[in-house]
Amino acid sequence: MLDPRTLAERREEIVESCRRRGVEADIDGAIAARERVAAAQTQLGRLNQRRNEHQAAGKRKLEPAQREAHVAEGRRLKQEAGRLEHALAEAEIELDAKLATIPNLVHPDAPVGGEADFRELRRVGTIPRFDFEPLDHLALGERLDLFDFEAGAKVAAPKFYYLKNAAVLLELALQRFALDPLADEGFTPFLTPDLARRAIVDGFAFSPRGPETQIYSVADTDLDLIGTAEITLGGLYADAILDEADLPLKLAGISHCYRTEAGSAGRESKGLYRVHQFTKVEMFVFCRPEESEAMHELLLSIEERIYQALEIPYRVVEVATGDLGAPAYRKFDIEAWMPGRGDGGEYGEVTSTSNCTDFQARRLKTRFRRAGSKRNELAHTLNGTAIAVPRTLIALLGNHQRADGSVDVPKALRPYLGLDRIEPR
Repeated sequence: MLDPRTLAERREEIVESCRRRGVEADIDGAIAARERVAAAQTQLGRLNQRRNEHQAAGKRKLEPAQREAHVAEGRRLKQEAGRLEHALAEAEIELDAKLATIPNLVHPDAPVGGEADFRELRRVGTIPRFDFEPLDHLALGERLDLFDFEAGAKVAAPKFYYLKNAAVLLELALQRFALDPLADEGFTPFLTPDLARRAIVDGFAFSPRGPETQIYSVADTDLDLIGTAEITLGGLYADAILDEADLPLKLAGISHCYRTEAGSAGRESKGLYRVHQFTKVEMFVFCRPEESEAMHELLLSIEERIYQALEIPYRVVEVATGDLGAPAYRKFDIEAWMPGRGDGGEYGEVTSTSNCTDFQARRLKTRFRRAGSKRNELAHTLNGTAIAVPRTLIALLGNHQRADGSVDVPKALRPYLGLDRIEPR
């Protein structure tokens, strides 16, 4: 969330940022709620000072009548404190609700508009030209006996699936393959829980609760299934004070990811492209504010390194303001070329990396202390996809297919997979 103390002085900047996002937020309501919180805090502070003075006066010798009046006044002050504490709590709840409607500020260079208004930054790699009719990943998967969507729907629900045979080995190989460049960059690897407490999930400000939620919640608990290891990696340092010497703190997490995909449908979501459960290797960084833009470029460079090594052509795009999630200040996507997608092939998103500045850290209370300082500052948080397995499988199978229905394995992946080619079964 934004700093409630600066809402009034930064009002015009926040209004403009929301306008660029196409978001309606009750900024004036949040400012008024912040003023009510501040007023309640002031009243409560003054009353507590009076209570302290009253308690100190009670230590003096008093006549019986004075003692009785003193005790009565103590009860009244206590009741008044309880009333003000309740009023403060209600004002804070109202402020939190108002703040939840206000997204992060946006980078001044981010393109303005919706999903189609991204800015293409570069294209890398050569789109393959086949001398045969290329198959999409579903047809390739059937020929190579890699997936079972019917069994997934029968056992779980539509958009769940089974990976089989070489696809199982590919999933494991891709996870392991992604960890090596992260280790080279000083990332600490984790296998994270697939569940997180609701307070942690909400601290990341991903999506609303209710019918449009993308989050699966576990009944009769305060636990949610995570949509990304960003939640469990960032949650490691909730309510923590980090040493400046430990920053940037770079974490890599392997987890299953669960998403309801409410409202998603259509040709573009078929097969593995949009599913309810998948495995992902995620990058997460805590850093000093002045480092976050450089860290953002680092995360993007790692993502590019991975897809170049997999010999998958791609383009890098900067996401437009109206397509940013609430926490993101700036976001870059890699879209891989997928030969079997659409009519003759299309680009499809395979990674994202976002700079969330201090928006998440404020709610999570993740701070750091500079050397020689006694003041705590909010860290900046960033995230990025190293490998999201299903969409990488789509791009890998499509770009490396051969006329006989086999698929060549990129050279960089062969040591992890133990195969040079995946043959039809």
